[in-house]
Amino acid sequence: AMLAFWSGQSVGREGPAIHLGAAASSGIGALLHLPDNSIRVLVGCGAAAAIAASFNTPIAGVIFSMEVIILEYTISGFVPVILAATTATLINQVVYGNVPAFVVPPVSMNSFFDLPFLLFEGVAIGMLAACFIFLVRFLSARAPSRLWQRYLLAGAVTGTAALAAPEVLGIGYDTVDQALAGSLSLVLLLLICALKLVTSATSVAMGIPAGLIGPTLFIGAAAGGLIGVLGEAIAPDHASSAAFYVALGMGAMMGAVLQAPLGALMAVMELTHNANIILPAMLVIVTANLTASHLFRQRSIFLNQMDMLGLSYEANPVSQVLDRTSVASVMTQRFFLASVLSDRAELV
Repeated sequence: AMLAFWSGQSVGREGPAIHLGAAASSGIGALLHLPDNSIRVLVGCGAAAAIAASFNTPIAGVIFSMEVIILEYTISGFVPVILAATTATLINQVVYGNVPAFVVPPVSMNSFFDLPFLLFEGVAIGMLAACFIFLVRFLSARAPSRLWQRYLLAGAVTGTAALAAPEVLGIGYDTVDQALAGSLSLVLLLLICALKLVTSATSVAMGIPAGLIGPTLFIGAAAGGLIGVLGEAIAPDHASSAAFYVALGMGAMMGAVLQAPLGALMAVMELTHNANIILPAMLVIVTANLTASHLFRQRSIFLNQMDMLGLSYEANPVSQVLDRTSVASVMTQRFFLASVLSDRAELV
């Protein structure tokens, strides 16, 4: 992952942090000989801590973990996950300071004339999310068998795209800040949105060991910036600022790709530090989720990756109850010790 960052691959930094947090938590549970249902909560704690520390968003880390990993909202799950996210955020702030991941100016919805643009943004970003998920599956099914060939192909695609738009290299948070500031042109936003979609999908499909949340935020920011510029051109007196659509686009793309709308909503609220954005964010994120999941029949990128790896996944109520129940808590411990020479009457 560090080599991928240093070489400018089109990936996010939060993926390795989530993997490390989940693996370390699972290892601690194994050392303590905890049951599987407790280790499952610990894995959620590690993932929540990683998200919280990566973006300085503790609430989003908690909701992401409960929505994507633990897959349920219970008191027994919430308490340790909240403690893990809070601890990670505090440590991150002690080391790096209380610095937000993105510089988001004050944004709000100017009027109800924004509603058509918000619905359009949700549908458009839902289509982008579906395209991203489809492209990952398509490229993964056709990836070379050898690891070095896959990495070489991912690097070649990213390097070629960077010749046209160097902004697609690396994590790209500086470009997101520029989009929030409204300093990117319409042509550049369109170019980096398309190229980032291709390069990030290729990197994920080829197995680059890094994150995909960062690229979804980048793509959503570029797409939101496009809609913001169009809105200002069509209705300059009524449309909100481009930063408003950029912030909503980030949450919509993240929520649609991960199929985690509540986690995306909390991320937008914490990144903007603005409660006024909640209502329009709910509209855009839900519209994007419905477009990707129902209109284009695409599941979460994580479930698609599990399918590609041949891993089973059960989310029905019975399996969820069994996942959080330990064998020791339901087994009977009333045993009858029978003699080796017991006759049939004693055994009956």
